[in-house]
Amino acid sequence: MDTRLTRALDRIAAVDSFEGLQAGIQDLRDLYDVDHVAYHAVNAAGGQYAALTYDHDWVAHYLDQDYDRIDPVVLGCYRRFNPVDWKALDWSPRAARRFLGEALDAGLGAQGLSVPVRGPHGRFALLTVNHRCDDRRWALFTSNFLQDLILIAHYVNEVALRLEGVDQTQPSSPLSPREIDALRLLGLGRSRAQAADALSISEHTLRAYLESARYKLGAANTTHAVALAVTRGQVLL
Repeated sequence: MDTRLTRALDRIAAVDSFEGLQAGIQDLRDLYDVDHVAYHAVNAAGGQYAALTYDHDWVAHYLDQDYDRIDPVVLGCYRRFNPVDWKALDWSPRAARRFLGEALDAGLGAQGLSVPVRGPHGRFALLTVNHRCDDRRWALFTSNFLQDLILIAHYVNEVALRLEGVDQTQPSSPLSPREIDALRLLGLGRSRAQAADALSISEHTLRAYLESARYKLGAANTTHAVALAVTRGQVLL
């Protein structure tokens, strides 16, 4: 695993308080050399929690104006399961353009990537990375670190759930040695083809192991399965 990702996961894993999670989000910002990182979660009852690096005045203004009703990031990501680059969202409505202008004036960058995370009991969360840079540099950043951010998003969400005391237990069977090996190799950054080759199995068989592990863990996708297995100590990287 890349040293930067290892440091990020180790830092988040050590969190034992909400203050620590806030500090961990700030560390992620510095580690990946971006302007802002934000984690925002909403449960089924409407309760919210956020750990972020945005200016406090901007956060207060956002809440006071109920901008979650028009924020294209919130509205767009709520309907998606995969990471969303902000440029793929609909910023054409006048209210959305005005909102973006205020956000830029408050120090946010025009470049953004948000990773939606689905949790138990109707929970929805986003991990967002925001930066002020040109398109070329942003494309390079997302190409290099997209997989890191997906794994980190699920990792942060698991820690936040633990801090909130949310029951995360899933009725499941233990992972088999092959399922553990398959998840570990993907967690180490191997492609599916490389993982299958290392295990001397076909990609079809590897896919079967991953799907079985995902089902046992109650994960939304393979990356989520890796994050869950790592945070629960079932897979060591």
